[in-house]
Amino acid sequence: MSDNHNTELRERAYRIRRYALRMGEVQGQGYIGQALGWADVLAVAWGHALNYRANEPQWEGRDRFLLSHGHYAIAFYAALIEAGVIPESELETYGSDDSRLPMSGMATYTPGMEISGGSLGQGLAIAVGMALALRHKRNPAFVYNSMSDGELDEGSTWEAAMGAAHHGLGNLICLVDINKQQADGPSGQVMGFEPLADKWAAFGWHVQRVNGNDLPAVRAAFDAARQLAEPRPRVILFDTLMGCGVPFLEQREKNHFIRVDPPEWQQALQVLDASQTQGATA
Repeated sequence: MSDNHNTELRERAYRIRRYALRMGEVQGQGYIGQALGWADVLAVAWGHALNYRANEPQWEGRDRFLLSHGHYAIAFYAALIEAGVIPESELETYGSDDSRLPMSGMATYTPGMEISGGSLGQGLAIAVGMALALRHKRNPAFVYNSMSDGELDEGSTWEAAMGAAHHGLGNLICLVDINKQQADGPSGQVMGFEPLADKWAAFGWHVQRVNGNDLPAVRAAFDAARQLAEPRPRVILFDTLMGCGVPFLEQREKNHFIRVDPPEWQQALQVLDASQTQGATA
């Protein structure tokens, strides 16, 4: 990766984090820990990997990006704002009545939102159907399924994984956020899921596991997944840090759903801005 592209992706990730924090401030709460941790993956997806037209969200040739974990909507809206699909001015309406940005992802409301997610474990099955349909139509687009490690508890996820391998869906790329937290506690304690790489490989998938907050590693993983010549589905397991970029949020014991005192939103923005400035001058 060139230094210029490194810088561009870092700036994209910074802006995605900043948009998410500003939306969190509107409601005073939200899934900010996930947004900050998943921002680097979204920056590479929408700033490097995906084929899309910002002014034509339903363009038939687009790559499909499915937000299976619908509670990550705040992160996804930030990515759509950065991509130019949604105007920045709309972030002030986040979670409000009649907003196109509801707190959980809904396809009927938001341009660029392919499915209504949130009932965890459904996204990958829908992605398998989309990938099959695109192949039958001879459409070369990719289908990306963005999901959480909590969804690995769901049997439907593994049924879909088996079906994708059976059908040789080389146009399907699954992105798994391994942040190790769920609403009910640490993911591995709620339902042990390791060794993940071995499990996905046993289901017939091409597997990569990388640090989801290392931009060059994230980009390389996307490139490898897209360029793989074998006709089989691909999964990238991303180990991420909840609250990444804002140390006082990173250090919280529970980050699944964040409520902070009003002054802390501005403090978080200031810490993020200072970190970005230091990175730019390093």
